[in-house]
Amino acid sequence: MLLIYPSNNMIKIIGAITLITVSLFAFQSCRTGPPIKMAEKVNLDLFMGDWYVIANIPTFIEKGAHNAVESYKLIKPGVIDTLFSFNKDSFTGPVKQYNPTGFVTDDPSNAAWKMQFLWPFKSEFIIVYIDPAYEYSIIGRTKRDYLWIMARKPKISERQLNQLVQIAIEQGYDKDKIKRVPQQ
Repeated sequence: MLLIYPSNNMIKIIGAITLITVSLFAFQSCRTGPPIKMAEKVNLDLFMGDWYVIANIPTFIEKGAHNAVESYKLIKPGVIDTLFSFNKDSFTGPVKQYNPTGFVTDDPSNAAWKMQFLWPFKSEFIIVYIDPAYEYSIIGRTKRDYLWIMARKPKISERQLNQLVQIAIEQGYDKDKIKRVPQQ
């Protein structure tokens, strides 16, 4: 069996490509559009835990995601440890995990965060909607380029999903871009 190990130069090139890709993503997240409505008040303790991504307008890293789950844990006031995991391209595909840190930027609402995947870059993260029972949420961005409709359970009714999509549409999102995320 012939094993080929990457050279130091190849590792540097791969690292540079990764940094450029993440930098471009972060730069894109800095551009803004018309204001987006935020949830009036988010109780961070109630918001913590697992959220299943039911539908989204995905980022490039999550295209083809199945069983997508976003997990939040408050590690100190205003700082949230986040674990985003999913199976790539099928229910049995390889598991992908990302571990950004969330920083609450709007006190007292707690609805505006910045997500940091790679230092020093932070991306906008706005809790657009949270129901009173903390069972459903919508996360968006001012650019309306990405969206996450999430629930505490992997399956929700079509009626409930349609209500959440309608809220997103009222916030300026394009209904045709919102896609269901397969959950088992």
